[in-house]
Amino acid sequence: MHPHLTTPYREQLQAQRASLLDQLAQQRGGLVDRANALGRAPQPEESRAQSATERELAYALDEREISEIAAIDAALQRIQDGRYGECTACGVDIPAARLHAAPEAERCIACQEALEHAHPA
Repeated sequence: MHPHLTTPYREQLQAQRASLLDQLAQQRGGLVDRANALGRAPQPEESRAQSATERELAYALDEREISEIAAIDAALQRIQDGRYGECTACGVDIPAARLHAAPEAERCIACQEALEHAHPA
């Protein structure tokens, strides 16, 4: 993909990355602690099991956000390398509609579906 065509994608990716980093910062000890970020303040009568469950959920949310940041960083690297918009599995051009919807996409829909069927969540 020609470098000037990747500018909107790069800007969208950078905005998404900044937003995710901001969310992580707030959730990890900024003005909003993780319990508040989950929609409620911790209660003194909470059981240890409830607290453990919330910690596991907080960890899962962090992992999801970190995974999204890694996918964004990989897409930004593909832009820098001049390989953005090519499926990393088969090499075909990823349709612009897919890139607009998910600018971090690294595979065409066919390859992504094949991967998901081979490794169901």
